[in-house]
Amino acid sequence: MDDRMMRAVLFDRYGGPEVLYTGRVPRPVPKAGEALVRVRAFSINGGELAARSGRVRLLTGRTFPQRTGLDLTGEVVALGTGTTGVAVGDRVWGLVGRGTFGSAAEYVSVRAERLALVPDALDLVAAAALPVATTAVTALRDKAALRPGEHLLVRGAAGGVGNAAVQLGHAWGAQVTALARAANLDFVRALGADHAIDHKNVTPAELGSFDVVLDTVGSDLRTFRRLLKPGGRMVTIAFDMARPVASLGYIAASAVHGRNRVRAFSGNPERAHLDDLARQVTQGGLHPAVDKVFPLEETAQAHRALEAGGVRGKYVVEVG
Repeated sequence: MDDRMMRAVLFDRYGGPEVLYTGRVPRPVPKAGEALVRVRAFSINGGELAARSGRVRLLTGRTFPQRTGLDLTGEVVALGTGTTGVAVGDRVWGLVGRGTFGSAAEYVSVRAERLALVPDALDLVAAAALPVATTAVTALRDKAALRPGEHLLVRGAAGGVGNAAVQLGHAWGAQVTALARAANLDFVRALGADHAIDHKNVTPAELGSFDVVLDTVGSDLRTFRRLLKPGGRMVTIAFDMARPVASLGYIAASAVHGRNRVRAFSGNPERAHLDDLARQVTQGGLHPAVDKVFPLEETAQAHRALEAGGVRGKYVVEVG
């Protein structure tokens, strides 16, 4: 076997999960400031589905084959010139960076500042469910300034960011209302939700009012914004893919119109965020929620499962 090559998940055209396949590509060589990581596991995220399907082709272009995979856990096996902050042999987690894909492979070369040490108590496969949780930390603590005793509503509470938000809201002393599918209500209760509600069996007006709304869905932002109390804060990490221009326009307009603006952001964590994530895990406020683990060759099935909906936490792919 040529050790200059490696397995990676690729696609040669935009489309459904069936376009994904496991091929062989050159093993990367770390550049200055980069670390080469032997990937142990990665998770499936909504951004990868959008890229693979072609919904964001204006950003991803038409050059093929393309890669997939945003986050990762693994071991550092080599360092580029001048790389600091991690060492060969370190157990790390991280993300390849906004607008970049490629962690669905045996090896990936990553800027060292996008990697941090995984807490010793975490298995690397389970830990792959957590890098995206940096988004929940930033949304609730830094963007919304959630305080103990406040009422928090989480839309999409059983998903990758949503389940972390429920856990953190509970750990930080908020009263948490979780919206999820009926089949996932016991799951979000176990995470710490004070109220778990089937999103298909309630209208927003019946939910009451909230100090903080965290939206991971992207639709009906105007409706959920109306649920904010005076001084309330709404944070969204998504926009309506069916009406992207109108959705993004509303988010922008909310900054100058109405009593409460919608804070929107896209997570792009670096080492400080990942170190903070490790502290949340060590302090007991956060744990990985893994729905199912797939082998690398079944990455397409993992994409298909996430598109079908109903995930409890994260789908994780283990690289053999």
